Amino acid sequence: MSINLGVRLPTPPFTQETASQKVRMAEDAWNMRDPERVALAYTPDSVWRNRSEFLSGRKAIVQFLQRKWSKEHDYRLIKELWAFDNARIAVRFAYEWRDAFGSWFRSYGNENWEFDENGLMHRRIASINDLSINEKERKFYWPPGRRPDNYEGLSERGL
Repeated sequence: MSINLGVRLPTPPFTQETASQKVRMAEDAWNMRDPERVALAYTPDSVWRNRSEFLSGRKAIVQFLQRKWSKEHDYRLIKELWAFDNARIAVRFAYEWRDAFGSWFRSYGNENWEFDENGLMHRRIASINDLSINEKERKFYWPPGRRPDNYEGLSERGL
């Protein structure tokens, strides 16, 4: 029996259940903050727009994520399915982080994802806005890594 490392389940066409599963898998990977692991969910020639930055390929994704997470400390992310259709998924998200000076931020955004037939993302378009917050305004408290299953999502938190 051989394993195809180029397949990332679930694959399109998506259902409500499989689209939600794909969103949670992405959230979990990003919360682990391992650029190499995250990049494996994308096609080798994946194309991104992240804010005003344009990237292409896994190597560029890894470099981008290394830069991102070297600046964003105590990163905690929640993603939520917004819509899906066949090979596309739209998500909304929020994440909290602090900079090297101890200032806290909550970043809000939307992503549009498009997948190939193997379930690898070949296009990611992200629009993100940062809001400066006081530490007392934080809403995302869990140990580093995966958000616990019983921890409320964005809608339940009124975000």
